Amino acid sequence: MTHTVSSRSEKNTALLVATVASFLTPFLGAALNVALPSIGEDLEADAILLNLTATVYLLATAAFLLPSGRLGDIVGRKKIFTYGLIIFTLSSVAGAVSVDMTMLITSRIFQGIGSAMIFGTGIAILSSVFPPGERGRALGINVAAVYAGLTAGPFVGGLMTELFGWRSVFWMLVPIGTLSFFLLIFKLHGEWSAAKKERFDWAGALMYMLSLGLFMSGISLLPDIWGYPVMAAGITMFFMFVVVENRIKEPLVEIKLYRFNRVFAFSNLAALINYSATFGVGFLLSLYFQFVKGMTPGEAGAMLVIQPLIMAVISPVTGRLSDRIQPQVLASLGMSFTTLGLFLLGFAKSGTSLNYFFIVLALLGLGFALFSSPNTNAIMSSVESRYYGIASGAVGTMRMIGQMLSMGIVLVLFSVLIGKTEITAGNSEQFIKSMNIAIHIFTALCFFGIFASIARGKMQNQEQ
Repeated sequence: MTHTVSSRSEKNTALLVATVASFLTPFLGAALNVALPSIGEDLEADAILLNLTATVYLLATAAFLLPSGRLGDIVGRKKIFTYGLIIFTLSSVAGAVSVDMTMLITSRIFQGIGSAMIFGTGIAILSSVFPPGERGRALGINVAAVYAGLTAGPFVGGLMTELFGWRSVFWMLVPIGTLSFFLLIFKLHGEWSAAKKERFDWAGALMYMLSLGLFMSGISLLPDIWGYPVMAAGITMFFMFVVVENRIKEPLVEIKLYRFNRVFAFSNLAALINYSATFGVGFLLSLYFQFVKGMTPGEAGAMLVIQPLIMAVISPVTGRLSDRIQPQVLASLGMSFTTLGLFLLGFAKSGTSLNYFFIVLALLGLGFALFSSPNTNAIMSSVESRYYGIASGAVGTMRMIGQMLSMGIVLVLFSVLIGKTEITAGNSEQFIKSMNIAIHIFTALCFFGIFASIARGKMQNQEQ
């Protein structure tokens, strides 16, 4: 059945569980980045294998997001969310007890699948439980949890790794996942499956997952020459997928949402642009602070915390505002602040003061907080309840593809301007040049994103 009216207790439970889950996955990713050297030393892994632990997770998450959302619409969003939580928690146990890299990488693949099932349905559950007018506040808190995970991950992960070893990062997730599971079972009653009588498009799901897997694998292979044909194969497969989806009765993705729903289409495009233009910034500044400014990893982390901290504090406020003010206005303003922050960052040199970076990171944090919650609210409120899973999956997919594109741009520039050598103080000139060009590209992308955000028009809540 599909709930349309939810009690206050049900709303609070849904918000708590979805928020905890939204905190866990980015927290784990950020914490593991700090733990990678310890993992490599303990399991005797080279740089390629260590890179795979992050890459396979991203690939699995991106590939399963939309299918998980659609499956949730059909068989029940709470059911898919619950299975995702079980898979994520059990794979965390597997990661903690891994005896070699094969076992660890396999556990990361399943963690990616579990994360996709959680993210593909979590926002859909919140949209099912919270009506328009209350939804923005809930989504704002949910977005803040993602940023809180990114903020806490490096610090807590580093501390846990130092005190108890890298396995403790995985073990830490187990009791939290278990508690969330029991809350789901005993406190969140009912189910939400607005497309219950429809069938799942297995062939479409396979084509979609293959196309996205090829595309993102191609990006991860860059700047190697093989990256380009693999990306091209993924794009070709995706166009075939779109043609097939347009012709069948109950597709994995309703192409008409992108063709005829202006708010949905342009809000997703704005999200893709925003993530493509911002995700690589943290990576670049982490290297800049350590290799150019000579900071320790802890000092660099403390500087980088400024941005997600501002996001975590302001996102609930902007989410609440998006219930009263058109997302077109708030998100476009956020994109403008982000563009300004990137524009200023593009002029950074080796002697640029830390105060300058503080201002830039604060601007980026404010811009992203103004953009993300209202944009997510616009996406979820622009579709009927039977499409909440698809919309929820789309939000996550735009984030994952944007992150990979952002890193792809950085990797290509590094290859051309620095070459296959380690970044050191000796080649900092080439690094700064690469960073400046990357930031200029990001600025141009984000500037275009302002117009994509404005072009969505005014949001009109869809009735269930």
